[in-house]
Amino acid sequence: MTLKGRQEQLALGALGVLLAVGACEAVSRAGLVRRDYLPPASEVLARAVELAGDPVFLDGIGATLLAWVLGLGLACAIAVPVGLVLGSVPVVDAAVRAIVEFLRPLPSVALIPLVSLLLGSGTETKVALVTYASVWPILFNTVHGLGETDPLAKDTLRAFGFGRLAVLLRVELPGTAPFIAAGIRISAAVALILAVATEILSGFGEGLGIFIAQAGLATDGTRDVLAGVVWAGVLGLVINGVLVWGERQLFPWTPGRRGVG
Repeated sequence: MTLKGRQEQLALGALGVLLAVGACEAVSRAGLVRRDYLPPASEVLARAVELAGDPVFLDGIGATLLAWVLGLGLACAIAVPVGLVLGSVPVVDAAVRAIVEFLRPLPSVALIPLVSLLLGSGTETKVALVTYASVWPILFNTVHGLGETDPLAKDTLRAFGFGRLAVLLRVELPGTAPFIAAGIRISAAVALILAVATEILSGFGEGLGIFIAQAGLATDGTRDVLAGVVWAGVLGLVINGVLVWGERQLFPWTPGRRGVG
């Protein structure tokens, strides 16, 4: 995509946000929906800005991001090596395929009671659930990336006497890196969702999800709930933007990055 195309996408995205905010504001101000259920968007955004100066709220954001970073980091440390092994050794892939297909569909949210019982209600629970949910996109992208590696390049290295490890490090891993990065970007969104959802469902501790859960129990807490949701959305948008920028810098040769400048 060209730079002009990216600018057009950003402009259309900003226009969409403005239209959505304007529609929510108009619906609330016109009385079509009770303000208890849908406060004006301007009040929600003002409350979200106000929360930026609340040290307690920022500490909660920090707790959520800490669980996100630790969980995503552990997922990368597990999924990338395992994916390289599964994609490189067909015998191992065949041996563990049934186990992987059994574990993958299990919803991470359903594991919250079990993990909380085993690990308690602290950061460990959030990290464990975030890691479990984040492993799968990275793992399968790694396996898929290995399958897309240029066979001619691998055969060339083998013809010159390079061993299996050298082929993996010199050809397969660099060729798989863009797929791994895409998997990490997908898992980053999943990790943030799981971190906030675990906090909301657990109901105690600290974090953005705890703020949203406690606001939902208040008599007039809809505005705070929506302000917390705005913060969650902003965090997700910033994280995704940073990762997309990093992919463009690290892998400019990929088809989606050509012609950008």
